[in-house]
Amino acid sequence: MSIALTESAARRIQAQLASRGKGLGLRVGVKKSGCSGYAYTLDYADAAGPEDAVFESNGASVVVRRDHLAMLDGLTVDFQREGLNEAFKFRNPNIKGECGCGESFAV
Repeated sequence: MSIALTESAARRIQAQLASRGKGLGLRVGVKKSGCSGYAYTLDYADAAGPEDAVFESNGASVVVRRDHLAMLDGLTVDFQREGLNEAFKFRNPNIKGECGCGESFAV
């Protein structure tokens, strides 16, 4: 099982944690949502529990609940800026389809 961060995503996570003054890393998960079935959830994790797996990449950490790993194994998290917009982007090899708006996916 693996989750990877691009250098850009790792820098963003490190900057956000420094701004917060605390934290372990970025928590990535999934929830049922949208027309295709699932959507990503993001939050900052202050600690990892026994139900979590922690992955380190490019000097930053990603925390994922173990029961979400089947849908997220092999995920690469990127952070992109396009004009005034900036967001985390996901490359997930497990996706079988996405909705037209890009907000949800199917596995």
